[in-house]
Amino acid sequence: MALLDDDFLLSNEWSKKLFNDYAKDMPIIDYHCHLSPKEVYENKKYKNLTHIWIHDGKAGDHYKWRQMRANGVPESLITGDGDDYDKFVAYVQTMEHAIGNPLYEWSHLELRRYFGIEDRLTVANAPKIWEKANALLATDNFRPRQLVKKMNVKVVCTTDDPADDLKYHKLLKEEEHENGFKVLPGMRPDKAFNIKTTTFGDYVKHFAEVSGVKVVDFATFIQGFEKRFEYFASVGGKLSDHGINTFHFIPASEERVNDVFQKGLNNDPLTDEEVDIYLTALIEELMRLNTKFGWTMQFHANAVRNGNKQLFEKLGADVGCDSMGNQPDMADQLMKLLEHMQAENNIPRLILYSLNPNDWMGLATGMGNFYGDGVDAHATKQKLQLGCAWWFNDTRRGMDLQLRIMAEESLLPNFVGMLTDSRSFLSYPRHEYFRRVLCNYLGELIDLGQAPDDEEVMGKIAQDISYNNAHEYFQFGDVD
Repeated sequence: MALLDDDFLLSNEWSKKLFNDYAKDMPIIDYHCHLSPKEVYENKKYKNLTHIWIHDGKAGDHYKWRQMRANGVPESLITGDGDDYDKFVAYVQTMEHAIGNPLYEWSHLELRRYFGIEDRLTVANAPKIWEKANALLATDNFRPRQLVKKMNVKVVCTTDDPADDLKYHKLLKEEEHENGFKVLPGMRPDKAFNIKTTTFGDYVKHFAEVSGVKVVDFATFIQGFEKRFEYFASVGGKLSDHGINTFHFIPASEERVNDVFQKGLNNDPLTDEEVDIYLTALIEELMRLNTKFGWTMQFHANAVRNGNKQLFEKLGADVGCDSMGNQPDMADQLMKLLEHMQAENNIPRLILYSLNPNDWMGLATGMGNFYGDGVDAHATKQKLQLGCAWWFNDTRRGMDLQLRIMAEESLLPNFVGMLTDSRSFLSYPRHEYFRRVLCNYLGELIDLGQAPDDEEVMGKIAQDISYNNAHEYFQFGDVD
């Protein structure tokens, strides 16, 4: 089999049929990413392939940065002020050593699907690839809006602080019909979670000004959040996302929670238990608000952030120095949270991700305890989901494992499928990658006699997981 040929990742005849005839051309809903709404609105033109593919100011693809460092590339040719072509060549050299890493496959897919470049990434081919890609990037067809439309993306959900003015989302909302896709805000309250940082008090002051609520205690802080939910909803927001790096469920009295909150405002030292008391209370309040507004909530759990303190101090956060967390009881702690919130019927639509795949069985089996909206109430189909193979698990093996666990412990045909979790406008071939893995798994089930050899039935499952389920689950609506 040739590199990335038509049967790439498809190992049986059923998988080829399901992918080519059903999944391949379905639209995309990217319900969690880190694209810049400003760059979409301004329809930025990129200077060259390095700027859109590797490093542009403080933005870039952290997956690439990590592997370049692993290959001994100096930081000047990764995030620094080195020559753009030299950075590109350094990445190509890295890719020559990346066989087996999904970046190798993604990078070749991106060159093929966007630029029509089928040359292998080698130093010998670098000048030709550079020249052809840059010539195309100089045209209007390679600006962000055109790249999103080229991949048949219908919805892009960005990651936005609760205090954001959503200026560019509002401007883009006025142009949805012209663009043919929606760019919607996704609330990500990381700064509200980071009560131990020295900037927490200043953030709460800013948040209070933006929300219009005088924040004097934890209760008024939550009142401010309700105002921000209303504002996000007015611009089309329908989901929130929460980075739960570590978490221990410790409920406490309102008085105790407020004492901890006040200590955070004053930048007083906090114990780990006090942080968990605050996080438990905040997450519960946010679950209530997500339920009230009919949103979908996402928990991204068990991650280690900014592990390289030297690079963090030099470059800041989100520069490729994060890794899998190892809190052994993460799934158990989240189940305690769900049990507590189920008692008051305040579990919203919820997607559970963990960067540690050891948590997946605990999450998948645990979420099965909490389907439905009360004993006699009408239930939401697949209200709780085992999130897709997130971040470092975003590989053929990781995707396959997640699909198998979702199928074996829940209802795979209800799964809402893939997202990009990316900062790059060239990342959408990752959906093709996922759909190939999905169809290969479905084809395997058919070949083993575990699923019907019924093209209509299995084709619909492939299409539903690729797009239809997300369209129904999130209720983003269509572009008018």
